[in-house]
Amino acid sequence: MTSIDIATGRDAVSDGKLFLHEFIRNPARTGAFAPSSRHLAAAMIQPIPRQGDPVIVELGPGTGSFTQHIEARLAGRGHQVAVEVNPTLAARLAARHPRVDVLTADAAQLPEILADLDVPHVDVVVCGLPWAAFNPATQAEILMAVNTVLTPEGAFTTFGYGMWRWTPAARRMRNLLGEAFDELVISRTVTRNMPPAFVYYARRPKRPAQREDAAALMTAAVGS
Repeated sequence: MTSIDIATGRDAVSDGKLFLHEFIRNPARTGAFAPSSRHLAAAMIQPIPRQGDPVIVELGPGTGSFTQHIEARLAGRGHQVAVEVNPTLAARLAARHPRVDVLTADAAQLPEILADLDVPHVDVVVCGLPWAAFNPATQAEILMAVNTVLTPEGAFTTFGYGMWRWTPAARRMRNLLGEAFDELVISRTVTRNMPPAFVYYARRPKRPAQREDAAALMTAAVGS
């Protein structure tokens, strides 16, 4: 029997099958074998303001595990953009969320994407990208793109899996975020996600003027 998410009407089994299919077809691009849970989604969207008209960008939305929660949080306010490199997942997302600007593109092109949409700045970036699947140069390139578009008080959230929290790749990610933002907080483990995960909350992006050489510091963080 097909499982339906009562809160959203989503076909959970269908999403799981699609995600697994895309993971098997291209694991480096998809990065995970199952959608994130609502518990992780709730933690990921915490920085989104409950008032005003914020601009929220989601990177790597997949089948929309975070997208639906962002949309519910905004409740018609602001502007929501989702950037998904996988055309199959992007098409399903666009069909389900017609109010969201869904773009099939690479996250590293974020400044150009937003310029085409005439979006001058972003308040929060919610990121579901598979960081572990990227090489260090790509990680730095994407984070620099995020750093460029966020407002001075902007926030960035992404997550990692608890089982790999102390690996060299996870330490590199912490260093990279620490170089790019004034504040970095790591959440408690979200045990009701499979696998258990934790969230990085990064705030106040450092502008190039605040650093002797932004690219050099990013490179140093990646190499540490």
